[in-house]
Amino acid sequence: MRIIVAPDSFKGSLTSPQACRAIERGFRAAWPDAEIISSPMADGGEGTVQALVSATGGRLCAATVHGPLGHAVTATYGILGDGETCAIEMAAASGLPLVPMDLRDPKVTCTYGTGELIRAGLDDGCRAFIIGIGGSATNDGGAGAARALGARLLDTEGRPLPPGGAALARLDRIDTSGLDPRVREARFTVACDVTNPLCGDQGASAIYGPQKGATPEDIAVLDAAIAHYADVLEAQLGIATCDLPGAGAAGGLGGGLVAFLGAELRRGVDLVIEATGLARATEFADLVVTGEGRIDSQTAFGKTVSGVAAVAGRFGVPVVAFAGSVAITPYEAAQAGLVAVEPIATGPISESEAMAHAGELLSAAAERVGRLLRLGELTGRRSA
Repeated sequence: MRIIVAPDSFKGSLTSPQACRAIERGFRAAWPDAEIISSPMADGGEGTVQALVSATGGRLCAATVHGPLGHAVTATYGILGDGETCAIEMAAASGLPLVPMDLRDPKVTCTYGTGELIRAGLDDGCRAFIIGIGGSATNDGGAGAARALGARLLDTEGRPLPPGGAALARLDRIDTSGLDPRVREARFTVACDVTNPLCGDQGASAIYGPQKGATPEDIAVLDAAIAHYADVLEAQLGIATCDLPGAGAAGGLGGGLVAFLGAELRRGVDLVIEATGLARATEFADLVVTGEGRIDSQTAFGKTVSGVAAVAGRFGVPVVAFAGSVAITPYEAAQAGLVAVEPIATGPISESEAMAHAGELLSAAAERVGRLLRLGELTGRRSA
């Protein structure tokens, strides 16, 4: 019996490597001689760096960078097992949790620290980058990141713009002559699980601004500023970003990385699956096990569980998923490529208690499923 264990994190309770270990403990209790291969997963958001580092035998690194409001923060990034690929979560440097609730204001928050993380990866010799861009506190179109890498954004008097999304309204000229030359030698792939454009009713400011502290008046200011920014990018760099699907991710960082770094925007879970070699491991498996904190009707749209199920489906391998919370019908589960969805709790339990004991609950759920599968194997042998 060859089992591939490929869960996402159970947010707030287990990282994806911890979830792998919990599932493996349960299956080994039920099936000691099973061959179990763990491959931690993520979809480009929280946990992506840890998943990629764990799956490839890489290492974690730390850098002191500027946070969204310019204060110093220590941010973690990863160098994958090939020694050449750098994995970054923009939220580590420019994320919403780094800004106190009463100071959240996307008119002034900035992605400079994300650019500093990219520079740290370049200093480490990396020339391939995977950048997860979920969880941002910013709405500056990636202008801060570009500045950290040597670009200059100037007003009509040739003065550098101050940080933040509102200042983009005063942008007159972009000078990329000082852009770090190593950028041109590198390849940048962005894990992006949304399709919002940079500007307009479905753009960065309108859709994601409120959760970052923007008022309705702020949204109008920010959208006008970022639309002007897009016009300047197109006129001076020749890159059209305003209507580009995914450009609005992370307050426009998706579009900025395309314009300044030539980045490619891709679905996050597909990037992680590719980087970890999940397809190679799955081809000769008997079972794939995945999971995440909550499985619902959105699971089929770009989430880790559906991505893992799609890979397994190519080889006809059945998939079982575990979840802390299940809000999906059997039909929806089948549509997502899942043979079964197993809640980790078997009876009434509070959310806080379930999260505190998530590892034990997940192991017990894996053991239950493992014993049922063992029963099926024994029954099959008798009938044969």
